[in-house]
Amino acid sequence: MANVAVVLSGCGYLDGSEIQETVLTLLAIERNGLEWQCVALNANQHHVINHLNQSVDSNASARNMLQESARIVRGNVIDITEADSDDYDAIIFTGGFGAAKNIMNFALVGDDSYTMNEEVLIFARNFYLADKPAGFMCIAPMMIPLIYPEGTKATIGTDENTAIIMEKKGAEHILTPATEICVDEASKVVSTPAYMCAKNIVEVSQGIDKLVNKIVSYI
Repeated sequence: MANVAVVLSGCGYLDGSEIQETVLTLLAIERNGLEWQCVALNANQHHVINHLNQSVDSNASARNMLQESARIVRGNVIDITEADSDDYDAIIFTGGFGAAKNIMNFALVGDDSYTMNEEVLIFARNFYLADKPAGFMCIAPMMIPLIYPEGTKATIGTDENTAIIMEKKGAEHILTPATEICVDEASKVVSTPAYMCAKNIVEVSQGIDKLVNKIVSYI
Protein backbone atom coordinates (compact mmCIF):
# COMPACT_ATOMS: atom_id res chain seq x y z
CA MET A 1 0.00 0.00 0.00
CA ALA A 2 1.25 3.47 -0.89
CA ASN A 3 2.51 5.58 2.02
CA VAL A 4 2.53 9.38 2.25
CA ALA A 5 4.88 11.41 4.44
CA VAL A 6 3.05 14.38 5.98
CA VAL A 7 5.31 17.10 7.35
CA LEU A 8 4.12 18.95 10.46
CA SER A 9 5.56 21.86 12.42
CA GLY A 10 3.81 21.89 15.78
CA CYS A 11 0.20 22.22 16.91
CA GLY A 12 -1.92 25.32 16.28
CA TYR A 13 -2.20 27.60 13.27
CA LEU A 14 -0.47 30.62 14.83
CA ASP A 15 2.73 28.85 15.91
CA GLY A 16 2.59 25.32 14.47
CA SER A 17 0.62 23.21 12.01
CA GLU A 18 -2.91 24.21 11.08
CA ILE A 19 -4.98 21.54 12.82
CA GLN A 20 -7.97 21.51 10.47
CA GLU A 21 -5.76 21.34 7.38
CA THR A 22 -3.79 18.48 8.92
CA VAL A 23 -6.85 16.43 9.88
CA LEU A 24 -8.50 17.00 6.49
CA THR A 25 -5.29 15.89 4.77
CA LEU A 26 -5.07 12.66 6.74
CA LEU A 27 -8.78 11.99 6.14
CA ALA A 28 -8.37 12.49 2.39
CA ILE A 29 -5.33 10.20 2.32
CA GLU A 30 -7.18 7.40 4.11
CA ARG A 31 -10.29 7.83 1.95
CA ASN A 32 -8.04 7.18 -1.03
CA GLY A 33 -6.89 3.93 0.54
CA LEU A 34 -3.35 5.12 1.30
CA GLU A 35 -1.34 5.06 4.50
CA TRP A 36 0.37 8.07 6.06
CA GLN A 37 3.23 8.82 8.40
CA CYS A 38 3.67 12.24 9.94
CA VAL A 39 7.18 13.60 10.40
CA ALA A 40 8.44 16.70 12.20
CA LEU A 41 11.60 18.33 13.41
CA ASN A 42 12.67 17.34 16.90
CA ALA A 43 13.39 20.93 17.89
CA ASN A 44 11.71 23.80 19.70
CA GLN A 45 9.24 25.92 17.77
CA HIS A 46 10.00 29.62 17.29
CA HIS A 47 7.63 30.78 20.03
CA VAL A 48 4.29 30.01 21.70
CA ILE A 49 1.12 31.92 20.82
CA ASN A 50 -1.93 32.25 23.06
CA HIS A 51 -4.61 31.25 20.56
CA LEU A 52 -7.32 33.03 22.57
CA ASN A 53 -5.87 36.53 22.17
CA GLN A 54 -3.31 35.81 19.40
CA SER A 55 -0.42 37.25 21.41
CA VAL A 56 2.99 35.77 22.18
CA ASP A 57 2.84 33.90 25.49
CA SER A 58 6.08 35.07 27.09
CA ASN A 59 5.43 32.93 30.18
CA ALA A 60 5.09 29.68 28.26
CA SER A 61 7.85 27.10 28.31
CA ALA A 62 9.51 26.18 25.05
CA ARG A 63 7.49 23.69 22.99
CA ASN A 64 9.00 20.91 20.94
CA MET A 65 7.62 20.55 17.39
CA LEU A 66 7.74 16.76 17.43
CA GLN A 67 5.88 16.55 20.72
CA GLU A 68 3.36 19.20 19.74
CA SER A 69 2.69 17.55 16.37
CA ALA A 70 1.97 14.30 18.20
CA ARG A 71 -1.04 16.02 19.80
CA ILE A 72 -2.79 16.27 16.42
CA VAL A 73 -2.06 12.78 15.12
CA ARG A 74 -2.45 10.66 18.26
CA GLY A 75 1.29 10.11 18.50
CA ASN A 76 1.85 8.88 14.94
CA VAL A 77 4.79 11.15 14.14
CA ILE A 78 8.53 10.53 13.93
CA ASP A 79 11.66 12.66 13.84
CA ILE A 80 12.19 13.78 10.26
CA THR A 81 15.92 13.07 10.57
CA GLU A 82 15.04 9.41 11.18
CA ALA A 83 12.68 9.21 8.21
CA ASP A 84 13.87 7.74 4.89
CA SER A 85 12.27 9.25 1.78
CA ASP A 86 12.68 5.88 0.05
CA ASP A 87 9.95 4.53 2.36
CA TYR A 88 7.32 6.95 1.02
CA ASP A 89 5.57 7.42 -2.31
CA ALA A 90 4.70 11.10 -1.84
CA ILE A 91 5.13 14.01 0.55
CA ILE A 92 2.62 16.61 1.72
CA PHE A 93 3.24 19.79 3.73
CA THR A 94 0.30 21.16 5.71
CA GLY A 95 0.03 24.86 6.49
CA GLY A 96 -0.06 27.02 9.56
CA PHE A 97 2.41 29.64 10.74
CA GLY A 98 4.67 26.85 11.94
CA ALA A 99 5.57 26.24 8.31
CA ALA A 100 6.55 29.91 7.96
CA LYS A 101 8.22 30.27 11.39
CA ASN A 102 9.62 26.85 12.28
CA ILE A 103 10.41 25.20 8.93
CA MET A 104 11.08 28.45 7.07
CA ASN A 105 11.90 31.89 8.40
CA PHE A 106 9.58 33.60 5.91
CA ALA A 107 7.24 34.97 8.59
CA LEU A 108 10.24 36.51 10.35
CA VAL A 109 12.06 38.16 7.43
CA GLY A 110 9.06 38.84 5.18
CA ASP A 111 10.98 39.11 1.92
CA ASP A 112 12.75 36.97 -0.67
CA SER A 113 15.77 36.44 1.58
CA TYR A 114 13.90 33.72 3.47
CA THR A 115 15.39 30.26 3.85
CA MET A 116 14.28 26.78 4.89
CA ASN A 117 15.51 24.38 7.54
CA GLU A 118 18.27 22.32 5.92
CA GLU A 119 17.10 18.94 7.25
CA VAL A 120 13.58 19.46 5.94
CA LEU A 121 14.92 20.81 2.65
CA ILE A 122 17.06 17.72 2.07
CA PHE A 123 14.15 15.40 2.92
CA ALA A 124 11.78 17.24 0.57
CA ARG A 125 14.30 17.52 -2.25
CA ASN A 126 14.80 13.75 -2.21
CA PHE A 127 11.19 13.35 -3.39
CA TYR A 128 11.83 15.70 -6.31
CA LEU A 129 15.03 13.88 -7.25
CA ALA A 130 13.15 10.56 -7.14
CA ASP A 131 10.32 11.96 -9.33
CA LYS A 132 7.78 11.48 -6.53
CA PRO A 133 4.74 13.77 -6.16
CA ALA A 134 4.49 16.47 -3.52
CA GLY A 135 1.68 18.60 -2.12
CA PHE A 136 1.86 21.97 -0.37
CA MET A 137 -0.97 23.96 1.20
CA CYS A 138 -1.61 27.34 2.79
CA ILE A 139 1.77 29.14 3.26
CA ALA A 140 3.82 25.96 2.69
CA PRO A 141 3.99 26.52 -1.11
CA MET A 142 6.57 29.23 -0.34
CA MET A 143 8.93 26.24 0.03
CA ILE A 144 8.44 25.23 -3.60
CA PRO A 145 10.98 27.65 -5.14
CA LEU A 146 13.53 26.47 -2.57
CA ILE A 147 13.09 22.82 -3.55
CA TYR A 148 12.15 22.79 -7.25
CA PRO A 149 13.56 24.30 -10.46
CA GLU A 150 12.98 27.91 -11.44
CA GLY A 151 9.61 28.38 -13.08
CA THR A 152 7.81 25.64 -11.15
CA LYS A 153 4.11 26.53 -10.86
CA ALA A 154 2.78 27.17 -7.34
CA THR A 155 0.07 29.08 -5.52
CA ILE A 156 -0.53 30.72 -2.18
CA GLY A 157 -3.98 31.86 -3.34
CA THR A 158 -4.75 35.51 -4.10
CA ASP A 159 -2.34 37.44 -1.85
CA GLU A 160 -0.51 39.58 -4.39
CA ASN A 161 2.29 40.74 -2.07
CA THR A 162 3.20 37.20 -1.04
CA ALA A 163 2.91 36.06 -4.65
CA ILE A 164 5.44 38.70 -5.71
CA ILE A 165 7.93 37.38 -3.15
CA MET A 166 7.34 33.82 -4.33
CA GLU A 167 8.04 34.84 -7.93
CA LYS A 168 11.20 36.72 -6.90
CA LYS A 169 12.33 33.45 -5.35
CA GLY A 170 11.84 31.68 -8.68
CA ALA A 171 8.41 30.05 -8.82
CA GLU A 172 5.64 30.91 -11.27
CA HIS A 173 2.70 31.98 -9.14
CA ILE A 174 -0.79 31.03 -10.30
CA LEU A 175 -3.75 32.86 -8.75
CA THR A 176 -5.97 30.12 -7.34
CA PRO A 177 -9.10 30.07 -5.13
CA ALA A 178 -9.14 27.96 -1.98
CA THR A 179 -11.40 25.34 -3.57
CA GLU A 180 -8.95 24.60 -6.40
CA ILE A 181 -5.40 23.39 -6.94
CA CYS A 182 -2.36 24.52 -8.89
CA VAL A 183 -0.47 21.73 -10.63
CA ASP A 184 3.04 21.66 -12.07
CA GLU A 185 2.94 18.50 -14.17
CA ALA A 186 6.66 18.49 -14.93
CA SER A 187 7.65 18.28 -11.26
CA LYS A 188 4.46 16.58 -9.96
CA VAL A 189 3.94 19.43 -7.51
CA VAL A 190 0.44 20.28 -6.33
CA SER A 191 -0.52 23.28 -4.19
CA THR A 192 -3.74 24.72 -2.77
CA PRO A 193 -4.31 27.94 -0.80
CA ALA A 194 -6.39 26.47 2.06
CA TYR A 195 -6.66 29.06 4.84
CA MET A 196 -4.55 31.60 2.96
CA CYS A 197 -7.84 32.67 1.41
CA ALA A 198 -10.54 30.15 2.39
CA LYS A 199 -13.72 31.55 3.93
CA ASN A 200 -14.57 28.36 5.81
CA ILE A 201 -13.55 24.75 6.45
CA VAL A 202 -15.72 23.53 3.55
CA GLU A 203 -13.59 25.45 1.05
CA VAL A 204 -10.42 24.18 2.70
CA SER A 205 -11.71 20.60 2.46
CA GLN A 206 -12.53 20.94 -1.23
CA GLY A 207 -9.04 22.17 -2.08
CA ILE A 208 -7.30 19.54 0.05
CA ASP A 209 -9.40 16.72 -1.39
CA LYS A 210 -8.40 17.78 -4.90
CA LEU A 211 -4.75 18.06 -3.88
CA VAL A 212 -4.68 14.57 -2.38
CA ASN A 213 -6.62 13.09 -5.32
CA LYS A 214 -4.05 14.57 -7.72
CA ILE A 215 -1.16 13.24 -5.62
CA VAL A 216 -2.77 9.78 -5.68
CA SER A 217 -3.08 9.93 -9.48
CA TYR A 218 0.72 10.24 -9.72
CA ILE A 219 1.46 7.23 -7.52
